[in-house]
Amino acid sequence: MANVELALKEATTMIEGAIGAALVDYTSGMALGTLGGGKDLDLTVAAAGNTDVVRAKVRTMEMLGLKEEIEDILITLGTQYHLIRLLRSRGSQGLFLYLALDKQRANLAMARHQLKRIESELEV
Repeated sequence: MANVELALKEATTMIEGAIGAALVDYTSGMALGTLGGGKDLDLTVAAAGNTDVVRAKVRTMEMLGLKEEIEDILITLGTQYHLIRLLRSRGSQGLFLYLALDKQRANLAMARHQLKRIESELEV
């Protein structure tokens, strides 16, 4: 079982092309932990903004009557991928992992696979 700091470190060092990662509470929009980022990627701002994305998608699914669970949400930019993975493990409802990737260096399929594994080992 990994704690938040270890999970974020693993995401940013083990996932090729990672720019930054955060664990976010989407009920409040607060980042519970961040690692990486920089002047071009403020992870605190990204956490708050992506909270709106998650809330909107959850509301839309409810309005559509979809009984599925969101695994992840992908936002593709010109030079980056932004991956949002909702946590489903016990005690982690209302949380998501956010990962920003350099599009030129990242393997999106592997990043999704590794983020899923990190989620499974995360203890909040």
